[in-house]
Amino acid sequence: MSDLLGVPPLPPGREVELPGRGTTFIREVAGPSGAPTLLLLHGWTATADLNWFGVYEELGKHFRIVAMDHRGHGQGIRTRKPFRLADCADDAACLVSELGLDEVIPVGYSMGGPIALLMWRRHRPIVRGLVLCATAGSFSHSRAERMSFLGLTGLGALARLTPSSAQEWITERSFLRRKADRWGPWAISQIELHDWRMVLEAGHAIGSFSATEWLPEIDVPTSHVVTLRDPVIPAYRQLDLVSRIPTAEAVRIDAEHDAIVAHSDRMAVHIVEGAHSVLRRSAPSATRAS
Repeated sequence: MSDLLGVPPLPPGREVELPGRGTTFIREVAGPSGAPTLLLLHGWTATADLNWFGVYEELGKHFRIVAMDHRGHGQGIRTRKPFRLADCADDAACLVSELGLDEVIPVGYSMGGPIALLMWRRHRPIVRGLVLCATAGSFSHSRAERMSFLGLTGLGALARLTPSSAQEWITERSFLRRKADRWGPWAISQIELHDWRMVLEAGHAIGSFSATEWLPEIDVPTSHVVTLRDPVIPAYRQLDLVSRIPTAEAVRIDAEHDAIVAHSDRMAVHIVEGAHSVLRRSAPSATRAS
C-alpha cells in the first residue's frame, strides 16, 4: 500500500475491461493464501476508495479483497445508457468471471446493498453469501421520499448543462462530506471523477428499488451491519430487511450512515465477523454442486 502526501494508504489498483460492458477500476488485496474473496460494493456518490479506504488493510488480513467502482462513479464504466442497479450487478458478476473466481461474498454498503442482492438474484452460482451494511430492501415508502428520489431524474438532465451546480448539490449530501477532513483534497479529487448524469440517475434508481417481494427467497447466509443512528436509511428499515431474509443475522453499531469512515476500525471488525459467519453457515460451490 502507498502512503502519498494527502492520500490515505491504498492497495494496488488497475483498470479492467469487462467484455461488452466497458472499463472499470478495481483495488485488490491478495489476502492470506487460499482465503475466500470479498467483493466490496460501495455506496451512492462514493467510489470504492472513498467508501472502503479505512478498512482495506484490516479486511485484507483475513480475505482476498476486490473493490470496484460502479457505473458513473469514480473510474467506473461510462455509457450513454440510463443507470440501472441490475447493470451494476451484472458488471460485478462479469468482473468475477474476468478475475477467474468461482465465487465471492459481496459486501454491499448503502447502494451497494441492492447491488449485492441483485447479484444473488441474477447470478446465484457465484454468490456464497452476503454481507450487507447500512442498507435496505427498499428506500422510498412515503410520497415525500418518492418525490425526493424521482426529482433526481430532472437533476440528471440539469447536470448535462450545469455540472458544477449538480456537483455542489450532491457533494453536500454525500455521506462522507463531514468525515474525510484529513483527506479533504483527495476526497474532492475522487468526487470530481464522477459522471454526474449517471450518479444522479443512480439516485432515482435507488428510490425506485424494491426487493421486498423476493427477499424471503434468499437462500445464502447473510449478515447485516445495522447503523442504529442512521439519518439516511433508518434503522427500522434496515431491520425490516433482516427480518425478511430467512438466513440473515444482524449486528448493530451505534453510528450514523458514515460509519464506514467515521468508525472504520469497528466496521472492519463487524464486516470480518459477518463474513466469517457467512462462511461457517455455507459450503463452497464445489461442495454445493456435488
